[in-house]
Amino acid sequence: MSRLADYFVIVGYDHEKDRSGISCGKILQRFPQTDWEDAPFIDGIELFCQPQGWSLSTVHQEPKYFVSVLTDIEANRHYCACLSFSETEAIMPTKQADDDDLMDEPNGLNSTIVTHTHHSIMYAPKCLVLVSQLSYFETFRNCLGIVYTVYIESMPIPLETLKIGRASCRERV
Repeated sequence: MSRLADYFVIVGYDHEKDRSGISCGKILQRFPQTDWEDAPFIDGIELFCQPQGWSLSTVHQEPKYFVSVLTDIEANRHYCACLSFSETEAIMPTKQADDDDLMDEPNGLNSTIVTHTHHSIMYAPKCLVLVSQLSYFETFRNCLGIVYTVYIESMPIPLETLKIGRASCRERV
C-alpha cells in the first residue's frame, strides 16, 4: 500500500502555554485523525517542525520550507516536509493604573481606576507538515505551497478549515 503522504498536520503557536511570548507548538489539526496501521502517527511532531522555537516575533518571517527526517524504533524513515510561516496576532496588553491615574472625586475619595491600553502587532509561527515514508521533497514543497497560497489568498478562511489534507492522504491506485 503506497500513499504520497501518511499525514497532513497543521501546527500552531500554543497560546494557553504562552510565557512572555515563548510557548510550544500545538497540533491544531491532522488528517487523517486515526492512525494508519502501517504508519502510526509520530508523537511530538510539533517539536521538529519549528527549529527556531515557538516564540512570538515583532518581525514578519518569510515562509521557509525544510524537511526533517525522523527514524522510528524499527529504523523506518519518516520525512516531515514543513512549511513554516508567521501569522499576524493582535495583542493588546493592558497597563495597570498607578497612583497618578486615580481620579479624585469632590468628596475626597478616589473613583474608578483608569487603565491604558496599547495595541501592538506580533507574529506567531505556524507550520504545515506532510509526513511521508517517501522522499518526494519537491512534490511536498509544491503541495504545501498550494495550501499556503490558498490560505493567503482567502484570508477570511482559517487555515484549519482547509480540507485539502484528506486528498494528500489517499492511497494511490
